[in-house]
Amino acid sequence: MRIVVPSVIVLVGPSGSGKSTWARRHFAASEIVSSDRLRAAVGLDEYDQRASPDAFAVLNDIVRRRIGRKLTTVIDTLGMNAADRATWITLANAAGLPTYAVTFSTEPKVCRARNKQRSRPVPAKALTAQIDKFAETSGELTTEGYAAVIEASDEVRVVNRAMAGAAEARDRQRASPLRLDFGLQLASFNFPGSPQTTAEHLVEIAQAAEEVGFSSLWVMDHFMQIPQVGPEWWDMPEAYTTLAYLAAATRRIKLGTLVTGVGYRNPALLGKMIATLDVLSGGRAIAGLGAGWFERETVGYGYGVPTTKERLDRLEDMLQMLPLLWGPGAPSFEGKTFSVPEAMCYPRPLQDHIPILVGGGGEKRTLRLVAQYADAANFFGDADAVRHKIAVLHEHCAAVGRDPADIAITHLAPALMATDQSDLEARVAAIKPNNVSAAVFGATVNAGAIDDHIGRFHTLGEAGVETAIVSLVGVPAASDVWRLAPIVDAFS
Repeated sequence: MRIVVPSVIVLVGPSGSGKSTWARRHFAASEIVSSDRLRAAVGLDEYDQRASPDAFAVLNDIVRRRIGRKLTTVIDTLGMNAADRATWITLANAAGLPTYAVTFSTEPKVCRARNKQRSRPVPAKALTAQIDKFAETSGELTTEGYAAVIEASDEVRVVNRAMAGAAEARDRQRASPLRLDFGLQLASFNFPGSPQTTAEHLVEIAQAAEEVGFSSLWVMDHFMQIPQVGPEWWDMPEAYTTLAYLAAATRRIKLGTLVTGVGYRNPALLGKMIATLDVLSGGRAIAGLGAGWFERETVGYGYGVPTTKERLDRLEDMLQMLPLLWGPGAPSFEGKTFSVPEAMCYPRPLQDHIPILVGGGGEKRTLRLVAQYADAANFFGDADAVRHKIAVLHEHCAAVGRDPADIAITHLAPALMATDQSDLEARVAAIKPNNVSAAVFGATVNAGAIDDHIGRFHTLGEAGVETAIVSLVGVPAASDVWRLAPIVDAFS
């Protein structure tokens, strides 16, 4: 059974049933809000029943504030007050967090034996009343609106929301395997000893990706590091110089940018660069194009800040001009944003048609441009988001008379891989920002064990993704690429 975090977890069971022990085993101390601990905080000690009204007032205030900040909150009380449970569920629903009830059906004799071992045992009559109340409460829980009512056990696993349903999807992949290609995106270049060691690390990673079975290798085309990855003073090699270098170090893997902002280079020169990459790589270039978005670098490098319409007009011009540049002769091109008197490119690309991928999911115009001109579309988000974008793309295809089967669907997302739960927790703790919870960070970077990722990629394949492009979180190494081998193999 899986509990998806961040969420609200209500523990329900009599004294001595093991609630606090179970909570400490599965959750951080900071995530547990305990009535006993708060009774000690506002009274003489955790057994000071006269402090209970104040303790529960504080508890409910803490719960409300934690839920308001969308933090995982484990409520460690007896859990048998229906009004309190209703309040917690209402708060969680308003915050968009799932709520779980975890029940502790421990044998009454075990509860009594544990109670007797306490330095201050609960009175026998009070414990009997709790046990009787628990039997009554268990029947109420199924109608109160929880995401799930779970019997406590060590088989329960806590996962971030990106991995919800991953176990079931993994089983579907094993029962009925989907074919899925994989790409690797390199986004962080602050390798140990860089920049002196950058070339060495890049070759090791690229060759590992090829050996593992990745079909494509991508770099971001930015002039400074983007804020989603790191500060602007982090290393960011020029994209096409990097791809040309990696072309010499590899033999089979396809090479492209994800993606090039069309305003960053002279249009015809960009086409020439991509054609040269195709020649030097033996016909392995992919043209990844987008309208561009990172205002900080356009200003910093003196490109100005074009409007959204101007950027999309330029993207459409590029999509029309590049096939002319790569084709026979030297035709002229006159677009909305630029003109090319002679669209001439020698040497010609080795591929008869260099595939063009467009990044961006703008539904009114970007996806229409994909339907009109592109060979592939790159999407983000979960499986439902991908299904929606594909549906919009198909509408545009119908409008322009294009077979949607001619357009490949790729998907880019970060990923943090781990061998098991303890390895995962250690990796998340090592790199997450101090002001972000492990659950939220884990969901943001798709943190999970290998089996979790097999399930996640299966759901993307079911949604229509044909190539899953993985951007490894943190500074990658060849060993991180090899860690992905079981996932690539599962979809080969």
